[in-house]
Amino acid sequence: MTGSIPDGQRWRCSGCGNLTRFDVTRTRRTTEFWHFDLGGDHRVEDTELRAEALESVTCRWCGRSDAIELVPRHQPAP
Repeated sequence: MTGSIPDGQRWRCSGCGNLTRFDVTRTRRTTEFWHFDLGGDHRVEDTELRAEALESVTCRWCGRSDAIELVPRHQPAP
């Protein structure tokens, strides 16, 4: 499983039907601008995402990672 979830889709566990709870393992590569104050404390003022890899998605309900699929996201009725 690579990349992110496309717009208009969501994950579903075909094993148990779960649509809402998943354990997601991903690796992110970022560049951050850190601003240190005179006391030595810092805050991150800007973050640029360089790369992201989705390593695994596991259903929180049944524990399966081999049954995760992309399904259309339901749109609310007008």
